[in-house]
Amino acid sequence: MTWAALTSGGKDSILALQKALDAGMDVSYMVTVVPENPDSYMFHSANLAAVPVIAERCGMTYVGIPTLGEKEDELQDLEKGLAALPIEGVIVGAIESEYQRSRVVALCDRLGLVMFAPLWHMDPLKLLYEVAERMDVRIVVTAADGLGENVLGKRIDADLIDLLCRIAAKRRIHIAGEGGEYESLTLDAPCFSSPIETEGWTMTFSCGRGVAAIEKFW
Repeated sequence: MTWAALTSGGKDSILALQKALDAGMDVSYMVTVVPENPDSYMFHSANLAAVPVIAERCGMTYVGIPTLGEKEDELQDLEKGLAALPIEGVIVGAIESEYQRSRVVALCDRLGLVMFAPLWHMDPLKLLYEVAERMDVRIVVTAADGLGENVLGKRIDADLIDLLCRIAAKRRIHIAGEGGEYESLTLDAPCFSSPIETEGWTMTFSCGRGVAAIEKFW
């Protein structure tokens, strides 16, 4: 059975991919929806140039699906892209968002695909500790009160998890960023043949949103 991993390069989708590989699943494609709209309802837009490099490190074929990023229309673009691939299933990193999960389930049903969501309803603290233990993940977007220079660009490790827990206790954010509080980028994981190197980090903050834009990946 051939699978495609739907990923932005963030911690959740790469951890889901890793769990699929741990289970011996045949993952041949790494699929990224590339929205023009940075405020896409479904898909991340920051540092997506890293994903082709991640795919190469994982020995997979990269498939980029362009979209304007308009609500619901972007799902039609994803559906068309997946329909063109010789696959039987899709791997997703959904944790709690029923909005995202239900739409991917409906898409898979229409295409006759199986969906594998190994992180669904996983305890977010347990998830973060597994990320910290197995992967090198950096926070590259912040979009919530209490999150800014204190976390932007930082690696998710035990100290950062403790900080997120303290902020969550005061601000009621989701510590795994499931509510859009932050986005992440994976620079290394067990499935990578070698870590991804980066160059040219630029941090910007505007209207409560912080972005770490990275110029080069190799």
